[in-house]
Amino acid sequence: MKQMNKQQSGFTLIELVMVIVILGILAATALPKFVDLRGDANKSVADGFGGALSSAASINYAGCAAKNFAVTANVCVKVAKCSDMGPLLNPGIVIIPGVLPTPTVAKKFYIVADTAAAPAGTTATCSAVYGDDTNAGVPFTYTAIGT
Repeated sequence: MKQMNKQQSGFTLIELVMVIVILGILAATALPKFVDLRGDANKSVADGFGGALSSAASINYAGCAAKNFAVTANVCVKVAKCSDMGPLLNPGIVIIPGVLPTPTVAKKFYIVADTAAAPAGTTATCSAVYGDDTNAGVPFTYTAIGT
């Protein structure tokens, strides 16, 4: 009986596991460079400020009602239009009325239409844009309550 000398070829299990590990490490380090989450982050910032401004309007209105709508430091801020809402936050923000620049400036707030919220108790839905260095920015809305 003649014995055949069989030569096997292929990869060992250890070699295959090492290649998979190396590919996993490369994918984990390269993936964040290709995934841009900046748009989602800017949308979250804009929505957060919209909610904060709406809440601040309600708190300011309650403080003004308690003081018979007399403007009082740290209690009642006069709000007659959408752009008056910035100082209600701590730290306050500047909400820029007027024409939206092209491109918008990052981290700046712009009013699309400076809607009136007067007399006291009148609400106005304010349309604003959070600047993100693009032409359109990130739109958001909030509610202003006249005081």
